[in-house]
Amino acid sequence: MTVSGFRQRHAMDATGSLSGVIPSRSGGCVRRGRRCPALLAVALVAVACARIGEARAGEVLIAVATNFAEVMPPLVEEFERRSGHDLRYTTGSTGQLYAQISKRAPFDAFLAADTERPARLVAENLAVANSRFTYARGQLVLWSRDPGRIGADGAETLRDAPPRKLAMANPRLAPYGAAARETLENLGLWNEIEPRIAMAQNVGQAYAMVHMRAAEMGFVARSALVAKDGNPPGSHWLVPATLHEPIRQDAVLLTRSEDNAAARAFLDFLAGPHGRRIIADHGYEVE
Repeated sequence: MTVSGFRQRHAMDATGSLSGVIPSRSGGCVRRGRRCPALLAVALVAVACARIGEARAGEVLIAVATNFAEVMPPLVEEFERRSGHDLRYTTGSTGQLYAQISKRAPFDAFLAADTERPARLVAENLAVANSRFTYARGQLVLWSRDPGRIGADGAETLRDAPPRKLAMANPRLAPYGAAARETLENLGLWNEIEPRIAMAQNVGQAYAMVHMRAAEMGFVARSALVAKDGNPPGSHWLVPATLHEPIRQDAVLLTRSEDNAAARAFLDFLAGPHGRRIIADHGYEVE
């Protein structure tokens, strides 16, 4: 019998007695006219188990880079199922979340889209140094909703048929934006393309611009396309990793939550086999 099922059958009153169960003078219990010491034992075990669970369960609030938003629902579901902890999260560009954490926003851990901001938080004594690790490596994709708009060689497409408008995340705020700019610079196309750029605050907004056809094409996270059943509409080009610095995404525990067991448990889950499998299934590389 599960604890919850037991509770449905025998609600506890304020004195700790069980409704439908009459205490006997000898300390056992009588139910429906006969002694049932075993039932009381089960009840005590159930209550004890429930209290242990209540003591173990905790809450954790995570700041998550926008590109990772599609991965969080399955991660949260699996983590909560395995741990019993409750997890909430909010998303934003890595630069924006870093600024909020610097102003003491009440997050317990930070999943950035780069290595720079978590390292800076450690240097500023706002994050625990030995908790920092790379949880994913992102991949940059040039995407258009129009089939055939982007050829097998996206660099050739950008040279020969540049878009009227190209969406990308702000390089100053978002690592995917920095990787997009670096790609265009290495292709020798930055000066030509820059006037056509529709700048987004984060890579999620860049995806939305293309999706809403506010931009003809854009640089987005591969994970955003994989989330669409692995078969995104239109055409796309996986940008070679040689055209930009690796998009290594680091996680870190924040100092204010050094004693938060739920936060530590989530980071352990993220680095473990179950978390890594989910991350890889969503278009990231894992180390």
